[in-house]
Amino acid sequence: MELSIQLPQHFKEQTVRELLEQEWLVPRKVRHFLRTRKNVSINGETALFHFPVKSGDVITLQFEPEYYPTPKILLGNNSNVDVLFEDEQLIILNKPIGMKTHPNQPDEQDTLLNHLAAYLAPKNQTPYVVHRLDKETSGAILFAKNPFVLPILGRLLESKQIYRRYQAIVSGHLNESLTIRKRIGRDRHDRRKRVVDERRGDIAVTHVDIASYAKKTNQTTLYCILETGRTHQIRVHLASIGYPIIGDPLYHPKPSGRLMLHAYELHLIHPFSKEQIKVITEHSLW
Repeated sequence: MELSIQLPQHFKEQTVRELLEQEWLVPRKVRHFLRTRKNVSINGETALFHFPVKSGDVITLQFEPEYYPTPKILLGNNSNVDVLFEDEQLIILNKPIGMKTHPNQPDEQDTLLNHLAAYLAPKNQTPYVVHRLDKETSGAILFAKNPFVLPILGRLLESKQIYRRYQAIVSGHLNESLTIRKRIGRDRHDRRKRVVDERRGDIAVTHVDIASYAKKTNQTTLYCILETGRTHQIRVHLASIGYPIIGDPLYHPKPSGRLMLHAYELHLIHPFSKEQIKVITEHSLW
């Protein structure tokens, strides 16, 4: 695998070593191979690790197969892939309702990851999961197109630099915006579920804004912004304050129809070009 990346405008001058280690999070073992095999070049010329790099330089990295073993993913159907944004490093898809993000068993091939693998196969690229959406949730989801960019996107996610806004419709009249801070852990009695667990759970923060209220149906439409990304976070948090999401098969006492939760917006700063990527799905819950 070979990657060529042009450093963006206003890039802070630094050494090749600093770029690989601090900016691009290249693992130590891979940095060692890149250095000893002289697999780094600047503007077409072989570079040593103490060489400086600056805005406008094109950095080319040549990876040997053992650097990043390619995972085995069964190919699905590329017609199930709805692309919202794509470049050489990453891709954002519009996930349909009722489809898992990735396989849980090696023989599965009807998940979004399988279908994306089929879509990327002609380009000799392999998808990598950055974050996930529940099977019942639709909307924007981000994947890496190579293992090199995966930890960089993971760091952006962990440092809350990837903005995700969801639409939800809940039972009841929620009449004020709020922030829910409740720890979430596994339900010891049901493997499928999560519960609020302030003692053993992981920190979880959800910001909730009111969009509208329908008195006739006694339902409130909401926007939810994730500050953390726990499994079932929005679903558990809203149910915990007495406003379960319509259609939720796990947390609504009387579920009916589809789960009314949709990943409506996704923003991030591109890790290499530093350009802002803003994706809003064409379809919404209202």
